Amino acid sequence: MDENCTHDCSSCGESCSSRQPESLLAPANKDSSVKKVIAVVSGKGGVGKSMVTSLLAGAMNRAGFKTAILDADITGPSIPKMFGLDNVHANADERGIIPAESADGTKIMSVNLLLEHGNDPVIWRGPVIAGVVKQFWSDVVWGDVDYMFVDMPPGTGDVALTVFQSLPVDGLVIVTSPQQLVGMIVEKAVNMAKMMNIPVTGLVENMSYFKCPDCGGEHLIFGDSRIEQIASEYGIGVTARMPMDPAIAAACDRGEAGDIQGSWLDGMLKEIETL
Repeated sequence: MDENCTHDCSSCGESCSSRQPESLLAPANKDSSVKKVIAVVSGKGGVGKSMVTSLLAGAMNRAGFKTAILDADITGPSIPKMFGLDNVHANADERGIIPAESADGTKIMSVNLLLEHGNDPVIWRGPVIAGVVKQFWSDVVWGDVDYMFVDMPPGTGDVALTVFQSLPVDGLVIVTSPQQLVGMIVEKAVNMAKMMNIPVTGLVENMSYFKCPDCGGEHLIFGDSRIEQIASEYGIGVTARMPMDPAIAAACDRGEAGDIQGSWLDGMLKEIETL
């Protein structure tokens, strides 16, 4: 380090050992105060990531926290419908875009709230999609939020990288299912989290079992649970097993995802509170 160093790296072209890397974090809207950001990810689609996002947000809301969901799954947005907002459009004023609110008060921003028709396809290239996600953070008037859950698209592509670099993500919840193939893909999500220096808060195994309504027995439709093995391999401390339950699916279809209650994610919720 030069003895005349001003410690202002933005005005210096030197490449010294004390130089701090430039932050890529996008500025939050000036009328937003989001305390914690939790990203919900999966290695592949169809494992129930959006459902887990909804259950986490609903549970935190019932616990008295102010919650929000940023739907970063731009090409496959399902959060508005799951909260009964499929025919709602977001508004805007001089401050920015105003998120929609579900019946329980959860603030939600999704591309479907901006489309003329909810079934219109989003045919955009990756950089455009990533830019929209960043705008959902910077241009939306979130107000006071204790916990924001980001429903990520599957995989580790452009949008995931944009979220991890642009948003102050405090923790990651990874959603998987019992199949061995899906378990293999979890490694990609875990390794990306390590590369981005984001802690993995927990691992949720969805469709882990079916509980018979007659005998009460648990039937492993997709084979033996692998969640403890995966958690041990990658040093993940908190796990949860979600059942295959037609009642949960029906509630989501009715737009009542925020009302679903159960003890499956209690350990995950406690871990999130300690972040």
